[in-house]
Amino acid sequence: MLNTGRIALIAKIAFAISSLLLSTPAFADRIVTDQIGRQVHIPDAVNRVVILQHQTLNIAVQLDAMGKVVGVLDEWKKQLGANYVRLAPQLPNLAMPGGLTKVNIEELLRLKPDVVFVTNYAPAEMVKQIEDAGLAVVAISLLDVPPDEATKLNPNVKDEPAAIDAGFATGVRLVADILDRRKKAEEMIAATKKTRKLIADRLTDLSEDKRVPVYMANPELTTYGHGKYTGLMMQRAGARNVANAIAGFKQVTMEDVLAWDPAVIFVQERYPGVVDQIKKTDSWQTIDAVKNGKIYLMPEYAKAWGYPMPEAMALGELWMAKTLYPDHFADIDMQAEANAYYNIFYRTDYLPGQ
Repeated sequence: MLNTGRIALIAKIAFAISSLLLSTPAFADRIVTDQIGRQVHIPDAVNRVVILQHQTLNIAVQLDAMGKVVGVLDEWKKQLGANYVRLAPQLPNLAMPGGLTKVNIEELLRLKPDVVFVTNYAPAEMVKQIEDAGLAVVAISLLDVPPDEATKLNPNVKDEPAAIDAGFATGVRLVADILDRRKKAEEMIAATKKTRKLIADRLTDLSEDKRVPVYMANPELTTYGHGKYTGLMMQRAGARNVANAIAGFKQVTMEDVLAWDPAVIFVQERYPGVVDQIKKTDSWQTIDAVKNGKIYLMPEYAKAWGYPMPEAMALGELWMAKTLYPDHFADIDMQAEANAYYNIFYRTDYLPGQ
């Protein structure tokens, strides 16, 4: 029989073990700071994510992390373009539990994600709903602005180049850190810096009055002014954004466009119908760009979005600069440049028009 002393010792050991088990979490976790300044607890190992923002989804594809994605936003095809599926063939088979500003919480919970990525302007009640369900929510903006501006669709940006460059790098690193793709993220950031230096060096003598006036045409006369990446993209490529006076992404009038009279019109690849509309609509015919046939549907990689995308910074700005100033970039073969980038980050060649 056990004596009283041994019984007491065994009881103490059992108590110590049970206390240790109770004080140790079921899994290790860590804290990250998202791009609207929130401290978020996430599992140390993230294996299942839902992405409700197309910019983050595009970055995840390039980081080769789609094996961890179990759900995506419902408008991925509209936002990324119908041809994007060739770069991420699994997209049509993934669950779609919500979008930029809404979520189906029951469907989301069924996916059992470790982390849910949302846009910075996702409604506070949407974020709270996801958090109240016990899920980690990480907001991505790709912009470095004060907290009181961070959740706005059109934030007030004082120093656009600094805010976008810093926010882009921070956002890419945050997504890559969570998805365990840190090395690939640094390759991506380095590629953008290399291109920007090349363009800056070749346009160093371009005076402000020599910049080509450019308009970015979107459906329903929407366009980008200051405070958005598209404006900075134009600036770096040597263009003068005729809509720079407006803030953010907004609808303008035909009278505005006529008064601006751009020499070049760019249209995003995902909106090819806008090119035909401009060419066929009488009200556009007196504009300099239309009269001279300088309406360009941008290639797939030249994502002239409000948020900076890695391929837009590494390829799109170069394409735009070469289109506006061909003599300065006569030696640049955009097909070769695009193939090199696509092979590294999309693991395939770039196929124009596919």
